[in-house]
Amino acid sequence: MMRRPDESNKVEHHTMYYNSDNLIVRRAQEFQVKITFDRPYDSARDKIALEFVIGSSPQYSKGTYIPVFATKERQSSWAGRITHTSGNEITMGITPAANCIVGKYHMYVAVATTYGIRRTRKEKSRDLYILFNPWASDDAVFLDDEREREECVMTEMGIIYHGAYDDIAERDWNYGQFNYGVLDACLYIMDRSEMPITNRGDPIKVTRKASAMMNSRDDDGVLVGNWSGDYTYGVAPTSWTGSTDILLTYASSKMPVCYAQCWVYAAVFNTFLRCLGIPSRVVTNYFSAHDNDGNLKTDIILEEGGRIDRKLTKDSIWNYHCWNECYMTRPDLPAGFGGWQVVDATPQETSDGMYRCGPASVQAIKHGQICFPFDATFVFAEVNSDVVFYSRRKDGTMEPVKVNRTHVGRMVLTKTPGDLTRRDITDQYKFSEGSTEERTVLEKADEYGCNREKSNPPLADVDLVVPTLEVSVGDDFELSVEFINRSNQQRTVDTYISGNMVYYTGVTRSEFLFRDPTVEIDPNQTVKELVAVKSSSYMRHLVEQANLNFIITGKVQETGQIISTMKIVALRNPKILVEVSGGGRVNEEMMASVQFTNPFTFSLESVYIRMEGPGIMAPKSKYYRMIPGGSSLTWTEFFTPQRVGTTRMIATLDCPDLRQVYGQATVTIKP
Repeated sequence: MMRRPDESNKVEHHTMYYNSDNLIVRRAQEFQVKITFDRPYDSARDKIALEFVIGSSPQYSKGTYIPVFATKERQSSWAGRITHTSGNEITMGITPAANCIVGKYHMYVAVATTYGIRRTRKEKSRDLYILFNPWASDDAVFLDDEREREECVMTEMGIIYHGAYDDIAERDWNYGQFNYGVLDACLYIMDRSEMPITNRGDPIKVTRKASAMMNSRDDDGVLVGNWSGDYTYGVAPTSWTGSTDILLTYASSKMPVCYAQCWVYAAVFNTFLRCLGIPSRVVTNYFSAHDNDGNLKTDIILEEGGRIDRKLTKDSIWNYHCWNECYMTRPDLPAGFGGWQVVDATPQETSDGMYRCGPASVQAIKHGQICFPFDATFVFAEVNSDVVFYSRRKDGTMEPVKVNRTHVGRMVLTKTPGDLTRRDITDQYKFSEGSTEERTVLEKADEYGCNREKSNPPLADVDLVVPTLEVSVGDDFELSVEFINRSNQQRTVDTYISGNMVYYTGVTRSEFLFRDPTVEIDPNQTVKELVAVKSSSYMRHLVEQANLNFIITGKVQETGQIISTMKIVALRNPKILVEVSGGGRVNEEMMASVQFTNPFTFSLESVYIRMEGPGIMAPKSKYYRMIPGGSSLTWTEFFTPQRVGTTRMIATLDCPDLRQVYGQATVTIKP
């Protein structure tokens, strides 16, 4: 089968990194197989065929049984030719069709004899995997950009962006698409979904089905979502370092794995796509609207005095939301809408009755063509909603008092190909705010039934500004709220300052601070209101993303106008130190150590530390019952790198009182 990593098949098909003994090739590209007979092959009288079968009941008409012939006169949908003959041995070249089924095939050699057709016995070593081929121009996933292809198919180490748009944080992730067992786990996901085998060559159908299968809602898929803060019966979403553990656990236990939030869904989905050969990347949208009623408005309801009515405010704005983009043609759409497509595995809303989203063309979203399948309206709302503040009168009627058209979809980021920097791709989703193109797009979206807020309440002549703060977990700090009077008259503002613990999904957990000062501002002057925030007030309410969300609303007494601003303060976590020492050569033992000091006065209990490195160390974890306040720990593991190149060793520390603690070290392995 010429299946060794250093042989021509795996090298030419870019599959040499897969940790598998079987032959792995890509469709629409020739691979070679050597066949040895008990005498020399004679093309004039010997009739032979290689038979490729997939699934439990192979049929020629369904493309699940494919005979490949050696002679020009007789050819099937897969091309075959003899490339070399030597004594009793021939080498045959086989080119799978560009749209053939992706998955695990078995190969037989069939020979026509006077007694009928004789076949080789079934043997596991003759199983082979056929994947999508982004290098072949006839394949639907062809990507004609070598740097992009290297990043979105071959790169195992990713960076996922989180935090807030004015305070971006990074998280390393090991996609591990080449690790032992991961390819079989990805194929198991398609089997588990009962996806017809004949659909598995179409990237549109594969990505849509997989976006449903990544979450456990309605189909016992890979991951159980949990945004509660209680992860007693599984692994906290912030604790994972890569996809390998998750996929292997799912494939072996046949049960959904606990727990995930949006970046875990996106990261594991990314592994699935890259593993099967579909170019993909993880994308983060800052201030992502989760619009319950699809009306392109995020509605925030205020009481008459200007305070937020939490019972009636149902829509939420996620500080950030991660989804995937995958690259493919879209023959089902008009020309120009192929290329990057949004697929999202986080279960937010149902699509055709299941929790899934996409593929939705990024081009269609940018140009407001939200009538196209699949789920373009939902993604369009995530990057384009208006935030509308309504004042609710005593009789229950609502009046829009402020519209913010630029808050949602503030920035869309992904990793730069071949680099460790971030790349801003906001302009691929929307035209610049306020441009004529942007207005045209929003009008077009309106035609397709998105009810945007048409009213333009007059802007208040008082501005609110809250400067950005850098605060570490456990610090006391002062929040400065600046009121700027832009009018020539005195202004008095009845203000509500509310500090809330929020999940990164925008859902409020608890209010830990409330002030309602009345502020007087002279004409054309600025007044600062300082609010002291004690750690004792917020520490006991902390949730894993450690976001403090301050919402300041107010009503100007003289004009009745509503003013508002929102500020997220992402608390900085302590770091863990990762150090790697030793030979730095393939097959030479090395050592990785993790060091951490508890910076608090209280003990941290039930602490899990995880560590892994793509190509050098499989995921490992260690449990500490308690780390007393002020004390330090060091954990050391030995490993033997198997592959040359530069990679990273990543580690996380996680416990109920402290989430999202990361560290990493770059490792270079020489031959």
